[in-house]
Amino acid sequence: MTDTPTLVSAWKAAQGELKAARIDSPAIDARLLLEAASGASRLDILTDPHRPLTPDQQAALAGYLERRLRREPVSRILGRKGFWKIMLNVTPDVLSPRPDTETILDVAMLAFEPAQAFNVIDLGTGSGAILLAVLSERPGSHGVGTDISSEALAVARENAANLGLDGRATFLRTEWAAGFGDASFDLVVSNPPYIPSGDIPGLDPEVRDHDPVLALDGGPDGLQAYRDLAPEIARILKPGGVFAVEIGWDQGPQVKALFEAAGLTDVKVVKDLGDRHRVVTNGPDPRTTPIRAS
Repeated sequence: MTDTPTLVSAWKAAQGELKAARIDSPAIDARLLLEAASGASRLDILTDPHRPLTPDQQAALAGYLERRLRREPVSRILGRKGFWKIMLNVTPDVLSPRPDTETILDVAMLAFEPAQAFNVIDLGTGSGAILLAVLSERPGSHGVGTDISSEALAVARENAANLGLDGRATFLRTEWAAGFGDASFDLVVSNPPYIPSGDIPGLDPEVRDHDPVLALDGGPDGLQAYRDLAPEIARILKPGGVFAVEIGWDQGPQVKALFEAAGLTDVKVVKDLGDRHRVVTNGPDPRTTPIRAS
């Protein structure tokens, strides 16, 4: 009888360690780390659960678990993160994309037909997550991602190339929409920094210690980026165009008012799957608009 860990026993043991440390989603995190350490797929764990781990695989998993127990996010440990239907490289220079941000995609998919040709700009693109997810779903679209971080733009360009989208995506170092002409884009999206400066020390360690402060700090009240963005988005958006920006769960009324003051109409606050305010937009609300067939 051998005590060599198998895929299933290693998964259960890792899950137990993470659960004991009160790590969120211990089963998912344990599986992702096991897959990376062992080279096994999710299907392998189900269909070949008693496959033994080699000593190197055991050591790799132990190292990953040690880092996760220190509250380093799985996306940082593995250097990649799934978003919408795409996989992205992430580095310490970019925000690790979050499921809540996919609410912007829900709006965009309703606003533009599957075969429609349109152009999109992602302001503060980071890893390129929102822009590249839009382009991956809408083959007639072309887009631009802007950021003030050269390091972030390098990550976004690499992600575009890995996804085969570099022919339709351009990345430019500039502040928000500086340098772009009036009425230039059919769709404008952004996930700007919106955490009030004073709240950052109290964030979960996974965010506070591993996401770039530049992508988190929204100024004293968390709304500075929207004050800058609202007039710029109103300027570059084509007549009849759609914008969608992510917000903090308690910022809906204030951000809506800022965009209305900039002259945009039909502005609404859209909820995420957790039933919290997440996006301010003039586009369709996924909660009240029937999903069209692709």
